Amino acid sequence: MSRLDVEMTNNEKKALFEGLKDTLTGARSIGYAAIGAELGMSEGAVKVAAHRMRRRYRALLREEIAQTVASSDEIGDEIRYLLSCL
Repeated sequence: MSRLDVEMTNNEKKALFEGLKDTLTGARSIGYAAIGAELGMSEGAVKVAAHRMRRRYRALLREEIAQTVASSDEIGDEIRYLLSCL
């Protein structure tokens, strides 16, 4: 999550990250329309941004997990194990 925060901040999208970071964990506290109104974006644009942010988060998570396993074949298993612990 911190790597994504840094990336978004470097791309001048800190406010967008702050508005959407809860959506990455499924704990969305307010709707996309409200986030959009706060950021001056349409609801559709916020949904697209959320989708892209989730996709990037997933890639970063896979990169982090790849550093902890012996082979790339184990990444999927490790992700499934981590999710089962939640």
